[in-house]
Amino acid sequence: MTRLDADPPAQEAPADCDGPRRLLLEAREVPLGGVRGMSVHRSLPQRDLPMVGAWCFLDRFGPQRTRMRVEPHPHIGLQTVTWPFVGEVRHRDTIGSDVVVSRGVLNLMTSGAGIAHSEYSVGEDAVPLDALQLWVALPEARRHGDRAFERHADLPVRELGGGATATVVVGELAGIRSPATMHTPIVGAEIALRAGSRVTLPLTADWEHALVGVTGTVRVHAGDEPVAVADLALLYLGIARSEVVIEADEDAVVFLLGGEPFESDIVMWWNFVGRSHEEIVAAREAWEAGDERFGSVPGHGAERIPAPPLPGVRLTRRRRRG
Repeated sequence: MTRLDADPPAQEAPADCDGPRRLLLEAREVPLGGVRGMSVHRSLPQRDLPMVGAWCFLDRFGPQRTRMRVEPHPHIGLQTVTWPFVGEVRHRDTIGSDVVVSRGVLNLMTSGAGIAHSEYSVGEDAVPLDALQLWVALPEARRHGDRAFERHADLPVRELGGGATATVVVGELAGIRSPATMHTPIVGAEIALRAGSRVTLPLTADWEHALVGVTGTVRVHAGDEPVAVADLALLYLGIARSEVVIEADEDAVVFLLGGEPFESDIVMWWNFVGRSHEEIVAAREAWEAGDERFGSVPGHGAERIPAPPLPGVRLTRRRRRG
């Protein structure tokens, strides 16, 4: 999904990631202008938390009934991870991918140096939709490379006990690895808990992690007192944890984000992830000029989302923790 808003230049200075944390943050509602009637809540980035490992962006669109029409738009320097809960979304992109993504299916697009894509709900009428869309910053070794697309319907599931399960969407959790091609040490996993369950979730101790509420409310034991995490909340757990205990009085779903602290600070503006102001300016100019860097999306004519104007000040890097 495109960002039809554009953040102001980042000036935040979040706390260093040098140990365990219990930072509870609420998603903020973001008006998306051209995507008429869509409600989107953003959990990343935030002033106090620009990244979790390589995860640099998290939107949830839904639950709602809407007609999605996101016209072709560009990306650089990132992977998009689309994880639906309800409804179907048609994805088309520069390299000719044309697929419908639904519940339980991972849609993974790698921009490399540049790609464009569109996202439409299926049919002409408003339909129920609910999904997470996340971005993963690409490391230096991959961010200037080729664009790519993958779709995975058969993802590994780990039993956690008490009827709780972990579906490993990307990366690795407790020795279980997703087939998705990722370029940094990372995990993204859906954790489903039954009412009355209490589970110990294994973590990689030298990674940072966060839990995002999807449905229901869980209690996370990550210190002296448990922390309640409801839908649209994000609990940042910091680093140096080998496990965390989660319990639920009702059926609940949370999404685990984690990974090795990212290799460098990033500049993120609109749909671009780079390392400098000049790099973002060059990408914007290329998109506005119709440059072949991004190509064209088959099935679309002149429809495209124009880039917003750049701010009147220099874009700065979002400082990572640690």
